[in-house]
Amino acid sequence: DVYAELGTVFYFDYDQSLLRPDSRADLTGHAARLKASGQSVRLEGHADDRGTREYNMALGERRANAVRDFLLLQGVNASQMETISYGEESPAQDGGSSYARSQNRRVEMK
Repeated sequence: DVYAELGTVFYFDYDQSLLRPDSRADLTGHAARLKASGQSVRLEGHADDRGTREYNMALGERRANAVRDFLLLQGVNASQMETISYGEESPAQDGGSSYARSQNRRVEMK
């Protein structure tokens, strides 16, 4: 499967919802797969533990929307995508280290 190598977790810089260049390449591949297959995906936005719960929910949503908007621009149908934000509630890594926080600033494609 040519798409098996594509990453499904897309990381973001601190307090940012801009896609990083390394994410764009994998997302372009996912867009081709989604257009060909018609399958649906859920884009789950996450934030690290800095900031208020409300702020992090909004930031997670902005991140999920950034991935969705990129896929839309690549021609994926909006009906194939669902976005949800978990804010800081579902960390990939526990702890307050800079590494843990960098792993928690993400969108997961499921």
